[in-house]
Amino acid sequence: MTSSEMTVGDLGDRLAACDQNAVVRQAMNPFFPMVHRLAQVLQSVDETGQTVVYLAEGRDENAQLGHLPPEVAIELTWQGPVQAPPRRPRRRAGGN
Repeated sequence: MTSSEMTVGDLGDRLAACDQNAVVRQAMNPFFPMVHRLAQVLQSVDETGQTVVYLAEGRDENAQLGHLPPEVAIELTWQGPVQAPPRRPRRRAGGN
């Protein structure tokens, strides 16, 4: 396969390098990064006849876990590192 798409073999190789006891989460939506639990792995065939494996989130209300940690969004290049604006001196009563 000469595509830029990740294959099941690629995924397996990357997962093999991870802690085998770690839970699996799915990061979604680069513009509003959220974390989801994976619940299903499904193999199917697309409209071109190519075999595709889908990783799906659960259907229960707790499938979406919340916001993606900023350091993960930065590592995924979904957002750049953000620095706090410089602090200005505090104003004092009386306008000084």
